[in-house]
Amino acid sequence: MSSHHIVRDDQEPALIIANGASCNSELLGQLLEWSPLVIVLDSAMERVLDLGIKVDVLLGDFDRGFDPNYYKEKQYPLEIVHTPDQNKTDLEKAFDYLIERKIPAVNVVWATGKRADHTITNITNIARYRDLLKIVVLDDHSKVFLLPKKYEKWYPANTTISLIPIGHVTGIHSKNLFYPLENDSLTIGYRTGSSNHVKADGIVIIEHDQGDLMLMECWD
Repeated sequence: MSSHHIVRDDQEPALIIANGASCNSELLGQLLEWSPLVIVLDSAMERVLDLGIKVDVLLGDFDRGFDPNYYKEKQYPLEIVHTPDQNKTDLEKAFDYLIERKIPAVNVVWATGKRADHTITNITNIARYRDLLKIVVLDDHSKVFLLPKKYEKWYPANTTISLIPIGHVTGIHSKNLFYPLENDSLTIGYRTGSSNHVKADGIVIIEHDQGDLMLMECWD
């Protein structure tokens, strides 16, 4: 595992390391190499230190006797951000920190897999930041992000794509998906677009009129 990151350009996505299930070292290493800023939530700090990762910001509510100053020498220089607000999760507070610093995009790892309630909250909260921060959540099996009203990207045939509405989404149209959507609606808990796939090598187009629609690129 690389102990440092080499890009120092705030136009590159920052990286947040939460405290869910770990991802594989190859994915984490790739993200670290291109991240201008690495933020670690306090609950994950010991796990991150064990991997020899250089941390820029340690953020959290520092409850349960957590001593952030212990890490200053180990990770110098280290910015410590105390966020005691209990009305938000530490991950949400990390998003707020990035918005305040005017960093436009972030990749998030270790945000899924340990507890279902944390996973659901971490993913669905993406919608709250639609116009403020571009958020991508990654793990060993998927890449999740919120779609703009019109989305276009080249994919190889048979790539698994799931469309997950946050609430109710209307006016959905697609091109080059095996199960096409034509002015369809999706509603979480009732009907989603899970386990669709790309019909042929080429551009996939997904449009929607109203609501928050997430795309999940899946690999098993």
